[in-house]
Parts: sequence; structure tokens; C-alpha cells
Amino acid sequence: MKAHTIQLVDVCEFIRGVTFDKAEVSSCSGKGKTPILRAGNIADQLDIQNDLIWVPNETVDDDQLFRRNDIVICMSSGSPEVVGKTARVSANIHASVGSFCGIIRPKNSDEASFLYFYFRSPAFKKHRDIIARGANIQNLRFSSFEGIELEIPSRYREIAQKLEQVDRLRRLRRYALEMGESFLKATFIKLFGDPYASKRSDVACLQDIAIINPAIKPTLDDREELSFVPMSDVDEKNGEIVGVQIRKYGDVKKRYTAFENGDVLFAKITPCMENGKSAIAKNLRNGIGFGSTEWHVLRPTPRTNSEWLLGLVRLDSVRQNAARRFVGSAGQQRVPEDFLAQLMVSVPPSADLEQYKIMCNRHETLIHTNQEALRQAEHLFQSLLHQAFSEN
Repeated sequence: MKAHTIQLVDVCEFIRGVTFDKAEVSSCSGKGKTPILRAGNIADQLDIQNDLIWVPNETVDDDQLFRRNDIVICMSSGSPEVVGKTARVSANIHASVGSFCGIIRPKNSDEASFLYFYFRSPAFKKHRDIIARGANIQNLRFSSFEGIELEIPSRYREIAQKLEQVDRLRRLRRYALEMGESFLKATFIKLFGDPYASKRSDVACLQDIAIINPAIKPTLDDREELSFVPMSDVDEKNGEIVGVQIRKYGDVKKRYTAFENGDVLFAKITPCMENGKSAIAKNLRNGIGFGSTEWHVLRPTPRTNSEWLLGLVRLDSVRQNAARRFVGSAGQQRVPEDFLAQLMVSVPPSADLEQYKIMCNRHETLIHTNQEALRQAEHLFQSLLHQAFSEN
């Protein structure tokens, strides 16, 4: 593959983020104001909707405003994995970034896509790790990597096009997973209503139709092995247990919360609760599992099922109202047991329960299919990045 070597300074402009006084910052938009993005807005795609601040227009130079194909980069952060993170600007936008970030502007639009993927590659991350400075807060300086040499292959357009295709596939798979979660929540509300908005008359306390934190005392030998589920092994996005450890009963019986197959785990502490840590306990060895004492355990009765209980505690309104009932010190806040026990809910009709369970099972199958497709797309994307920039 023929290539010519360039320095980044020859093919890119490097523009510092906007500097402003705190007194000039506003939390809302308005005439004569420019939105400013920060490191938290830099992900696979640039988030131009959330967590913005606004500064007077005169604070922002014309060349600091986003242009199509700009590459936004985090230049300073207390988190090493955030420093050097990049996202692309898809169109001319009246917005900019703060002083902890910067803008890399390809001089030739024809090379913009290839250059963008270079800044996403392991090759650039290697340079970033070398030139990042600072102990508690790591910093990059444009002067440190303006001189980085990069080989531009003759087939760079073809390479960029393949990377674009696979990158688009990754985003579509992620979007499908996100939409799946939203679909289940919408379906739950359609069938059963939101406990904080429903006007149905057939309501009951949750403790009357489900068991809250049941006492479990297995009659097992201390040497028998059981499933152990730490909070880190629960996928907060899909409400699934993604990993199960094996422990001996004698090692866990006194210090951990016990539960059985079919029970629903709901994190009682913040931020785990706010992030949606919840799951149905499945495939437990000997039918019994143990986990953190920071789990609430909900057990279905003939009037409910596991899928319905999980759907209930994953509702945004339930989690938001649970947070309002936190007790304890700032560092150890938790949801009290009586919040769940006294939660007023519409009694679910048995036919709707069965319909929702079927939909949840189908959704689980679809999620696993999409997760595997996303894993393959991620692997292909990283392989293409490595091949394209392996010599740098």
C-alpha cells in the first residue's frame, strides 16, 4: 500500500476552546448567546442537546464556532480515559467548546473522514498516553502533537468509507438496544399504567400483591456452592445478570442478602438505584443466590410475575420517587423498605401479565441477538482501525 507521510500540523488546524468568566455563564439559551459543550458531550457522537451552558456571542471568535467535519477533543480531565476523547461535528453549528476542550479542523474536506478515524485509533491513543501530562488532572497541548507524523495511504478514501460503514452499523445496533428498553417501558405503561399517573380504580399496595424482602433461610451445608451476584454483574441497561460467581454457603450466609430464582433484585442505594440496577434472578445454582445487602428483593405471587415486577421498578417515575424517599447520610443514602411496600399500583389483570411476559421473553431474545451483532461490529471496527493505522 503506497502512502505519503505528513505531519498533523500540515493537514489540520488546531483551535483552542472558549475561555470565559463564570459571571458570563448562563444555564439557559437566549438571544445573543452561544451554547458551549464540554467533555461530557463527547461520545461516539457529539451530544449537542444536553448539559449545555451559554455565553455571550462576543466571547466566541468566529473560528471557534463548529464547522462541518470538525473534530472535537477533550484536552484536560481528571479521568485519564476521557483525555483525548473525540467526536465529529456533522454540520455547521452555532456552538463551541469550553477551554478544557479543543477543535481539530481538517484543512482538506476530502481527508476529513480518514483523519477523524485516526483520532479514534489505537495509534493516536498511544501518542496520547505518551504526551498527556499531569498527576491528578491530565492535560494535552496541541503543540505536543501537531508534529505527529501520519501516513496517508493512496487508498485512504476506500479505507475511510469502510470505516464509515462499520461505524454506522455500530451506531444502529446501539440504537436498536436503546429503543428496545424504551419499547418495554412504553408497553408496561400502556398495559398497566404508571403508578404516579394512572387513574384506575383497581389499586393496591405493592406489599398486598407481592412479597417485599422475604426472609430466606436455606437448609444447606456450609460447603455447598451457591450463586453470588455482585452489583457489578448486573447490566443496568437491560436489567439482566451478566455474570454469576460461585461461593460456598458458609462464606455468604451471614453477610449477604439471599434470593431465589424468579425474585427481582432492585438496588436500594444511590447511584446504583438511579442508574437502574435491577434484574430477575435466573439460573441460580441450587435455586438460591446471594448478593449485596444493598439489594431490595421482590418476590412475585399468583397475582403478579417476575417480568411485571421488574418492569415496575425500572419505570423512571418509580426510580425518581424512590430517590425522594432516600434515608441515611449523603454517602450512604438508600431506598427504605416501606417505599416499595406502600407503593400504590394498579392490580395487573392476569391476561395482561401473560401477554407482557411473552413480550419480555421475545425482547430478551432480540436483545441477545443485537448484543452479539454489536459485539461483532465493534470487533470489526477495531480491527479495521488497527489495520489502517498499525504502522503509526
